[in-house]
Amino acid sequence: MRPQEIIAVKRDGGQLSRSEIDAFIAGVCDGSWADYQISAMVMAMFTRGLSDEEQNALTYAMLHSGEVLDLSDIPRPKADKHSTGGVGDKTSLIIAPILAACGIAVPMISGRGLGHTGGTLDKLEAIAGYDVNLSTERFRQIIETCGFAMSGQTADIAPADKKLYALRDATATVPYIPLIVASIMSKKLAEGLDALVLDVKTGSGAFMPNIEDSMRLAEAMVQTGRNFGVRTEAVVSEMGRPLGRYAGNICEVYECVKILRNEPLELAEPTRELSLELSARAIVLAGVEENIENARTLAEAKLGSGAAYELFIENCRLQGGDAESIPTSDPFGGKGLTAYEIKAERSGWLEMADALAIGEAVVEIGGGRIHAEDSIDFNVGFECFAEVGGEVSEGDVLGVLYSRTEEDAECVSGKLRAAYKIAETPVTPSPLVHGIV
Repeated sequence: MRPQEIIAVKRDGGQLSRSEIDAFIAGVCDGSWADYQISAMVMAMFTRGLSDEEQNALTYAMLHSGEVLDLSDIPRPKADKHSTGGVGDKTSLIIAPILAACGIAVPMISGRGLGHTGGTLDKLEAIAGYDVNLSTERFRQIIETCGFAMSGQTADIAPADKKLYALRDATATVPYIPLIVASIMSKKLAEGLDALVLDVKTGSGAFMPNIEDSMRLAEAMVQTGRNFGVRTEAVVSEMGRPLGRYAGNICEVYECVKILRNEPLELAEPTRELSLELSARAIVLAGVEENIENARTLAEAKLGSGAAYELFIENCRLQGGDAESIPTSDPFGGKGLTAYEIKAERSGWLEMADALAIGEAVVEIGGGRIHAEDSIDFNVGFECFAEVGGEVSEGDVLGVLYSRTEEDAECVSGKLRAAYKIAETPVTPSPLVHGIV
């Protein structure tokens, strides 16, 4: 069938067959479908909807548009974690070495930040020399040596997704669950996993701020994983406020290292807690432990003993990273940055520390990217000094923005001040974990 005929099926509300979806994805990859035809098809999918069968067929076609890793010769269960993204969302750097220390192989293919959300690859590249552009062969070698590797998506992994996502972004068709599921799961399923744990964010700083939408996305991804034979669970977690103490790049690496080294760091407990929750669920899914309680005990033991930290350092070495470049005390010290303090304008209880506003501020001072080609300043960032739900007094420092210039800070000062809201009476913060799917 010609592209026009396949587009017309969905345009008129019909259900696409597997062969029609296969033809569409093949056309995306080989260039036989023009960008305007691909955009028309995506818009038809967005407006007319996709059934579960169409969603699975689309995921399958995108998955098999490129290489599917075969790690069957590595004698460990294979598991990974994926997050839908947020502000201060840094748990991958803790979870991967914990799982590896538990005897699980972790082939973690990650992405870069775009918009107000941070990206795992950007955080890793904040470590001097760390190479996230690994060949498939090198990726395998590193997993075999230290239990986990962290790399970007190669041109051979779900290549249809890269083209489709760019056109979805340009045509305002990103926020549609079946298309999101196909995009995320085609890449994750290409890793050759036995188990997958998903961290689906909800709240102002999440890709899907509404809790009902977040739950629907979690359910759809879990069902898709299971349809493809991968044991899958999702944790729906809070992203109305930044996760942990820091939002940025090297400062987030610093927070993770402090946790891996079991060194106290105020306000970092949510990062540690969510990392252990996600790790425990992956451990059960991978078949290493039978229940969450035992899995949690094992994860805490590997973290507490320093075994996870040792593997993190080994992974840095294998991927060319200089672990000595990671700050050991103040992550912003000695870098010529300007500190801009956000202070409480009155006494009360901190009701809101808006993750979206804080994330956008970090991006605007150079700590993230608005366009895919933008460069990043790894050293700038934001430090939280007050917890949502905590009591504050007038004049207390709520947070500090570290920017290159005072002018940069002034440009986002109004946004940051508006990010904080103080109530007159005690408030109960939203839970870190909203639900499990």
